Amino acid sequence: MLYKAPKVGGLEDERGMGFEPVSGPAPARSRRSGRGICEHMFVRWSNLTLDGEEQRRLPGYRDEAVVRRFDAPEALETRFYEVRARSVLNRVPAASRMPFRWTINPYRGCTHACVFCFARPTHTYLDFNAGRDFEREIVVKVNAPEVLRTELARPSWKGEHVALGTNTDPYQWVEGRYRLMEGIWEALRDAANPCSVLTKSPLLLRDLNLMQQISERASFSACLSVPTLDEKAWRATEPHTPHPRARLEAVAELNRAGIPTGVLVAPLMPGVNDAPEQLEPLLESAMEAGATSIGGVALHLRGEVRAIFMEWLQAHRADLVERYEELYRRGAYAPREERERLSRMVRWRGAPGGFRSAYPSPAPAAEERSRGPLTIARQQPLF
Repeated sequence: MLYKAPKVGGLEDERGMGFEPVSGPAPARSRRSGRGICEHMFVRWSNLTLDGEEQRRLPGYRDEAVVRRFDAPEALETRFYEVRARSVLNRVPAASRMPFRWTINPYRGCTHACVFCFARPTHTYLDFNAGRDFEREIVVKVNAPEVLRTELARPSWKGEHVALGTNTDPYQWVEGRYRLMEGIWEALRDAANPCSVLTKSPLLLRDLNLMQQISERASFSACLSVPTLDEKAWRATEPHTPHPRARLEAVAELNRAGIPTGVLVAPLMPGVNDAPEQLEPLLESAMEAGATSIGGVALHLRGEVRAIFMEWLQAHRADLVERYEELYRRGAYAPREERERLSRMVRWRGAPGGFRSAYPSPAPAAEERSRGPLTIARQQPLF
């Protein structure tokens, strides 16, 4: 089905399973009985016009998903699969050593199309491929705000820190259409639940007021991923992301508004974005933006990402293929000495010991709600 929607508030230029698909008409015209739909769903999609119908059965699901297409240059070759989630709070395995235990991912797949994206292999669980399908076949959990509100109200929920943006970007292009993050922030605000967000998009500024409201009740922080300011490297590796300088402007605006916001320089790719003349302007700009944390993570190549990245390297930087084959010959990670070299490069020279990034260490719920001082933890590999 093709939807023609007007620009949303100047945002036109922004660039385990566990859910059930939507079936039948689009939510704005839903005739389903026996399943309540929150009133703000109708408001959220009131600007979408239905021109035709398309449905598809995703593997492993009982019902068919409604497939939307948008009449917008950024999405003409992209399909969006509306599904209904049974749960949106995802537990992070303890073995991951991440500084948080819970995440929310309202979208699966990502139109940013970053060649290095570590989340690509997760798309194969849906019988999509990790390459073009990851970029063009996007799953949308249309009821995420409503389900989250229910989960946060359960007596068993202990108010632990929740991290957003740890898999695919919650502020990718389609968020300007579905506006799921508004309802998600509202639910976290009303529950006074500590949370944080990592994104590549200044679109998060749309929700600044909600972030401020959360920060009045619980700890909240943001982080913008900015791998490089180099125009050539940016366009080649992150083809559909907002301009890096627009991200740094968002860092500055958030910090001016009282939202602790850092910069994650990731991934660091030897020979691509790790030259001193590339990194120093980025670090200086991050400091000027008032970044509360600056950290870097070396590229890692798990699963299908390895073949995708090496194919890109052969096409765009054939001179580096041999070097990467040697760096990653033993597995997904570069040798320890290379990772440490890259990490040292992003430490701000004016601050002894450098910065640490990007997510606050999760404290006990009672301590989080007390609004104690922000604790910064070293970022674990996300890319």
